[in-house]
Amino acid sequence: MDAEDWDERYATSELVWSAGPNVFIAEACADLPPGRALDLAAGEGRNALWLAHRGWSVTALDFSPVALDKGRRLAGDTAVEWVLADATTWRPPAGTAYDLVVVAYLQLPAVERRAAVATAYDALVPGGTLLLVAHDSSNLAEGTGGPRDPAVLMTAEDVLGDLADRPHEVVRAERAARTVEPGHGGEAERTAWDCVVQVRRASAPPGASPAG
Repeated sequence: MDAEDWDERYATSELVWSAGPNVFIAEACADLPPGRALDLAAGEGRNALWLAHRGWSVTALDFSPVALDKGRRLAGDTAVEWVLADATTWRPPAGTAYDLVVVAYLQLPAVERRAAVATAYDALVPGGTLLLVAHDSSNLAEGTGGPRDPAVLMTAEDVLGDLADRPHEVVRAERAARTVEPGHGGEAERTAWDCVVQVRRASAPPGASPAG
């Protein structure tokens, strides 16, 4: 789906995503000390707003102007910087880096995914955290919801492969079950399978060239 497709989707629904943060992002970030955060492909900004309410200085980036407009309305007086840009090509302003970059359900084919993951990593300060949550490849056959196109699904191993040339410490990389509550596409609780990857950016070893 391109930006126009997402504009249409956001325009025809009160909320495409839930109002609260993703459960894995909330769990992983609950104990992180607030700093500067980037929500890459933020959509309506549910994770960005949650982080801002917890004291983070947040930039929410998405290529859908309709989504960003909805995010601004939801934010009210909550301070969030809203940026219209493509997650696969955007670069932070000179001298800007983030303590945390969140990427939630940015489902892209492998080449574009690698570009977005590189963008997320390269935007971090040394020691900063990259947290990616996405529909796992196994969700197509074993779970509920999510895209039906296997080309835009992924595994934790795929994401770690995207980071193979960038020094990092793996905090978490696995398939994780997420409960879909009744009323969200069905009448009973169901299980969705996500891939969850959390890494910390490491400093390049002495004499090494920084990753691009």
